[in-house]
Amino acid sequence: MATIPESELIINPNGTVYHLNLLPEHISDTIITVGDPERVAKVSQYFDEIEVQVVKREFVTHTGYYKGKRLTVISTGMGTDNIDILMNELDALVNIDFRSRAVNEEKIKLNIVRIGTSGSLQEDVPLGSHLASHTSVGLDTLMEFYPLEQSSEEQSITGKLQQELGLGFRPYCVGGSQHLLQKIAFDMVPGNTLTCPGFYAPQGRVLRGGLRNANLLQTYNSFRHDGYRLTNFEMETAGYYSMGRILGHEMLSLNAIVANRMTHRFAENAEEVIDSLIRKVLDRI
Repeated sequence: MATIPESELIINPNGTVYHLNLLPEHISDTIITVGDPERVAKVSQYFDEIEVQVVKREFVTHTGYYKGKRLTVISTGMGTDNIDILMNELDALVNIDFRSRAVNEEKIKLNIVRIGTSGSLQEDVPLGSHLASHTSVGLDTLMEFYPLEQSSEEQSITGKLQQELGLGFRPYCVGGSQHLLQKIAFDMVPGNTLTCPGFYAPQGRVLRGGLRNANLLQTYNSFRHDGYRLTNFEMETAGYYSMGRILGHEMLSLNAIVANRMTHRFAENAEEVIDSLIRKVLDRI
């Protein structure tokens, strides 16, 4: 059986995986992820008991019990580059034997739910609502390096978007877990989330750096392909969905809509919107 070299899967002297600083027994097979490290405690405050607390860089992990169910909540920081690290190392924790460095014959499928904030791209996506990403389109180049399989419909969407944005590479489009959508997001606003490789210019914000495409935000807003439209944007979902497809995990991204970029409004009760989404997920996951 082939083994994975030390340079490819780095294991710390204490036996933990390199970036996350976790052992396999530190995590549950049901995981909530958040971007902000400070938001981990805003989830775990509702746990009945916390048994694991680990901090390494932007990755903060709490594992404990909520109404008898063992859950892990972990922060990721921002961007799909961090999601690349997170998803590979979570998968390694459950599907690679750290002693033999061999891939386990029987694979464990993780259930991962992202709780994040997002800005709306459409006036009819209400400020303060909870939106579930049925699909996500990535404007980053992470999938230029992975053998992601996509349907002809997904390729058709991204091909048209590439043309309209004038990009030198094709974006990628991936759907979320149907199982988790039905279990957790059945009453949430359905959406197609655009994942951007930055917070400012890639999301059409102008400070002092300017914009290469002055019509960027309007292009996002008006994009249509056989009834498909983009509802909101953030910085991680497409990375999650693509890595979930490649590695065989169930992945769902949920978004607290705290801004509407078309109406230039920001939710005054943003923390309440996020907290209500946290509590909803905990009760349904």
